Amino acid sequence: MTTPLELNAAPSAGFDQPFELLAACHQRVLRMLQLLQRLQAHLGTKGADPEAGRAALDVMRYFDIAGPAHHEDEERHVFPRLRDAGLGQLAERLQLEHLAMAEAWNGVRRTLSEVVNGQWDREAIAQRWPAFDALYRAHVDLEETIAFPAAARLADAAARQAMGQEMAERRGLKT
Repeated sequence: MTTPLELNAAPSAGFDQPFELLAACHQRVLRMLQLLQRLQAHLGTKGADPEAGRAALDVMRYFDIAGPAHHEDEERHVFPRLRDAGLGQLAERLQLEHLAMAEAWNGVRRTLSEVVNGQWDREAIAQRWPAFDALYRAHVDLEETIAFPAAARLADAAARQAMGQEMAERRGLKT
């Protein structure tokens, strides 16, 4: 059994299934957003205690490391295929959302750093965290319902293998 600020097991897929891996990353994003919501509630009742600090570090690690790598995967492998499919406006929108999410993350990260240090700004959190959550959730939905299916239709088995291999190699892994 997990406590309110622990994570449950993450869904997974391998680099041999790159589009499924991207979707599994989205599931991790959603889990981190849920953790952020639970952390906000926790702060309201227990303050910035050590458990809150650990949860804040978990969120920071994910969005500092995995988040940017995931966005780069999409920018290298999904967005070009969208353009090839005549969906250039969608690719542009998603690219702009990546920039907006990175900017929003900077503000969220600052508040999480404060939590790690045993402090927190209720007003800043109330403004930044829900906006970050909403931006990410809408982005994930658009990618999973339109972008990924459209891009996947243009990727044959060889293209998927090359995509997965490139994604793994960028992370220092072998496929």
